[in-house]
Amino acid sequence: MSLARFIARRIHFQPAKKEGKSVAKPAVRIAMIGIALGLAVILISIAVVTGFKNEVSRKVYGFGSHIQITALTNNKTYEMPPIVVSDSIMGLINNTNNVTYAQRYAIKPAILKTSDNFQGMVLKGVDSHYNWDFFAANLQEGKLPAINDTTVCNDVIISRKTASDLQLKVDDKLLVYFIQNQVRVRQFIVSGIYETGLTEFDQLYMIGDIQHIQFLNGWENNQVTGIEVALNDLTTIENTKEQLHQATAFTIQQAYNNPYYIRTAMELQPQIFNWLALLDMNIVVILVLMMAVAGFTMISGLLILILEKAAMIGTLKALGANNWIIRKVFLYQSLFLIGKGMLWGNIIGLSICFIQHQWGIISLDPTVYFVDTVPIELHAWAWLALNVGVMIITLCMMLLPSHIIAKISPAKAIKFD
Repeated sequence: MSLARFIARRIHFQPAKKEGKSVAKPAVRIAMIGIALGLAVILISIAVVTGFKNEVSRKVYGFGSHIQITALTNNKTYEMPPIVVSDSIMGLINNTNNVTYAQRYAIKPAILKTSDNFQGMVLKGVDSHYNWDFFAANLQEGKLPAINDTTVCNDVIISRKTASDLQLKVDDKLLVYFIQNQVRVRQFIVSGIYETGLTEFDQLYMIGDIQHIQFLNGWENNQVTGIEVALNDLTTIENTKEQLHQATAFTIQQAYNNPYYIRTAMELQPQIFNWLALLDMNIVVILVLMMAVAGFTMISGLLILILEKAAMIGTLKALGANNWIIRKVFLYQSLFLIGKGMLWGNIIGLSICFIQHQWGIISLDPTVYFVDTVPIELHAWAWLALNVGVMIITLCMMLLPSHIIAKISPAKAIKFD
C-alpha cells in the first residue's frame, strides 16, 4: 500500500479525535449527499427516458412493423393501389439478412355505425400468417379473430376507445360502411377489445380478415396494400432497407406498372420518432446540471478539508513529502467520499426504479404520453457506463482544487493549526 493511500485511509476511516467541532465534517457530508442525489437523478432519468422511448417505439412497430413495402404512388389517403405479392417475393424478403418475418396486409377506410352513433376508422386486413403477438399482449377482452385461408372470417378486434365511444361489447354485431362508387355494407362481430395506450392508433385501426378488403376492391388473392417486415436488429435498419430494395427493385407490377416503395417506421411516423429523439437532449441537460452540482459540492468539501488539514500538510512537507504525494492523499480521500456517495446514489436510484417497474406507482395520462404509467428500462451496460463516467469526471474535477496544496508553506501551515 502506498504512503498516500495509507494516510488517506487513516484520515477517512480512523479520524483522529479533536476537541471542538470539525468544519469539514458537515461540508463533506453535503458533498456526499450531492453526489448521491446527482447520481440517483441521472440514473432515474436515463431509465425513464429509455423505457419511454422503447415502449412508445414498440407500440408504433406493433401497428406497422419496422419496414413497410407498398406501391410507389402519390396517393396520401388510405385507399392505396395494390401490389402483387407472389410467394417468390415473400421468399426473397424472408431470406434477407436481419428479417424476422414478413406478412401481407391490406387497409381500407370505413365508417362504423351503431343505432345512435358512428365513427370513421380504417379496417386493416390480415391473413392467417399474421403475427398476433402485439395485439395478444394488449388484448383486454375477448379473443383474437380466427382467420384462415379457406373461409372468410367476420370477427374483428377494436380498441377500448372505439368500444367506449360506440358502446360496443365483445360478441356485439357491428355494421361497417365502405364508401366506393356506391356504399357497401358489411356486418362484423366484435371478437375482442384491445388497448395499447397509443390513442392516435387505437382509435384508427380495426383488425380483421384481409379477404373482405380484397373482395370489396376486386383484387386477386395475391394483391395486397403492402408487406410488413419485422427485423431482428434495429441498429441496421437502413442497411436492411437497402437489401430489401435490391431484392425488389426490379419487380415491376404488371397490372399497375408501379415499383415497390420501401419505407422504415421512422419515415412513416417522423413526428413520433423526432419527438422521441428530442428526449435525448433532456438527458444531456440533466447530466450536465447534476454533474455540475455534484462536482462543485465536492470541490467545496475538498477545499474545506484541505484547509482543516493544513497543519498535517505542513508537517508532511517538513518531513520531506512532495506536493504530488500530498495531493494523492486528498485525491484518495475524494475517491472514498465519491464512492460512498455513489453507493447511496445507486441504492436510492435503483430502488426507485425497481418500485416503479414492479408496481407502476407513478401513473400518466395515455392520451398525452401514450403510456399509462412511467416506464422503466435500464440496461446493465448503461448503468456501468454511468457509474464509471461519474467516477472519472468527478475525480478529474478534484485535480484543480488539490493544486492549492503546492501553495501551502510548511512553516505557516504548522503555525495555522
